Amino acid sequence: MTCSPSSASRSPEMDYKLELVPIPVSDVDRAKAFYSERVGFAIDVDHQPNEEFRIVQLTPPGSGCSIMVGKGAIKTAPGSVQGLQLVVEDIEAAHAELTARGLDISPIRHFEDGEWFDGKGGRWNSFAFFDDPDGNGWALQERG
Repeated sequence: MTCSPSSASRSPEMDYKLELVPIPVSDVDRAKAFYSERVGFAIDVDHQPNEEFRIVQLTPPGSGCSIMVGKGAIKTAPGSVQGLQLVVEDIEAAHAELTARGLDISPIRHFEDGEWFDGKGGRWNSFAFFDDPDGNGWALQERG
């Protein structure tokens, strides 16, 4: 008897690229200012055809994926998104840049034996954390 690979284990015939992650916020202008001024995302789109609908798309430097904040387009509660991750080559330089922009970001930490410790860790094990004004949670991680 032979086994054939499941459809999940075969190579896809097409690329599936994550393009946009909706981030629920209570104040679009405040979120736009936070992500562009404090975190350094580029503003790609700010579209408001009427008072009930607005979308603002922002992209982290070097990323192929954007976030979207808005009004009338996102159904989840503000602050309900947790665990978003930005990956950088040099966490110390990124941390210094974000701090200089006025971002309230945690110290650089690493995970060891089930606990968090201050300071850089090994490969893929250096993080810093921040929240947007609504409490959506982000992690900054150094690439291994």
